[in-house]
Amino acid sequence: MVVGFYRVCVIDAILEHSPADYVRRPTVPAESPTLGLGHLQFEALITTARLSTNPNDFALVALLGLLGLRIFEACGSNIADLGEEHGHRVLRVRGKGGKVVLAPLPPAVARALDRAVDDRASGPILRHTLGVRMDRHAATRRLKHRTQAAGIRMPRMHPHMLRHTFVTTMLGAGVSLRDVQIAARHAAPPCATTEPARTSTGTPTTSWPRTWPPGHSQPLAALPS
Repeated sequence: MVVGFYRVCVIDAILEHSPADYVRRPTVPAESPTLGLGHLQFEALITTARLSTNPNDFALVALLGLLGLRIFEACGSNIADLGEEHGHRVLRVRGKGGKVVLAPLPPAVARALDRAVDDRASGPILRHTLGVRMDRHAATRRLKHRTQAAGIRMPRMHPHMLRHTFVTTMLGAGVSLRDVQIAARHAAPPCATTEPARTSTGTPTTSWPRTWPPGHSQPLAALPS
């Protein structure tokens, strides 16, 4: 943060040179140090969120912890992104780099989203208490409230912990690393054992999640009323 502050000062011509240019900084590990919730903690959070009078709490926990979305993906999801594909409920997710992914919805997640959407036909799925789109700050506050209500003692609760919970839960259940990477939409590491199988033309043989380039519109079947 300090280095970035001084860099902005140089860009804005407030300083001629950054005093942090030659400061030796600690090496940042390649893997994120964020830890997820334990199994019992996550179960308690889901139960508390489901019983909340605010349906957005259950939908938020479901999108982050059961579907593995990033917080900007969850908050950016709209009712128009819900649909069906080959008889399965799906959510069109806009991820990093503008990539669009069609994510299948487990029944618990679909029920949570139905409660949050209620009878609305358009607009954001997750809403703030004021009725506007929920942002990451409001989401963090909601999660802190639900965590405290569930009796979970965490020094610092933030949305990304639920994405880590999603990943560690899948790995703990015996799901292969490659399938976890696909489900979490992680970039695969440079390791032959985790790369998708490819055809002779170099095309990945895996077909889920389906992705489209930025700006491409993929029609979705309307949900039944």
